Amino acid sequence: MSDLHTPQAGDDQLPDIDVVGLLMRQHGDIRNLFDEVEQSEGEERRDAFRRLVRLLAVHETAEEEVVHPFVRSAVDGGAQIVEERLAEEKSAKETLSALDDMDTDDPKFLPMLMRLRTDVQEHARAEERYEFSHIRRSTDVTNLAAMAKAVKAAEAMAPTRPHPGVESATANVALGPVAALMDRTKDAVRKAMGSG
Repeated sequence: MSDLHTPQAGDDQLPDIDVVGLLMRQHGDIRNLFDEVEQSEGEERRDAFRRLVRLLAVHETAEEEVVHPFVRSAVDGGAQIVEERLAEEKSAKETLSALDDMDTDDPKFLPMLMRLRTDVQEHARAEERYEFSHIRRSTDVTNLAAMAKAVKAAEAMAPTRPHPGVESATANVALGPVAALMDRTKDAVRKAMGSG
């Protein structure tokens, strides 16, 4: 199999001075990868789908480590907002896990992928409306930049496959390939946030 490159936050070489801008760019990368999977066939589709799986897994883990805790503590009604996003993530992870077990040439693959795409896009819109807009209003540029660095640190340590039923950052990271991943991720986030 070819060496797969998965877009990560900051791959576009723009300065990571705003966590919201960084995650919005990544939402665009996710949309583009859905397009690529849908429009390709054979080995190209398999490669594009592998990249999509990895990007979705690391993106959600980064949000679980950085965005959700901030929203819970800094936004009025934040706990409810986060619980709704976690329920959406669980549903998407279940579909993604089922797709991950399927051959990309299976006739059921594309219809299921289209349902996943709809769910992921609705989830992204809800994040942008109920989390991202509040983050910008609830903090300053220094904290936005620190959160952007923390997202990149969490992504570097995140599992590369979906784990349905594991919508907490701690549990999701613990299921990664190395048991110590959880501690390393938390340490990397703390260091990036300047508190470790």
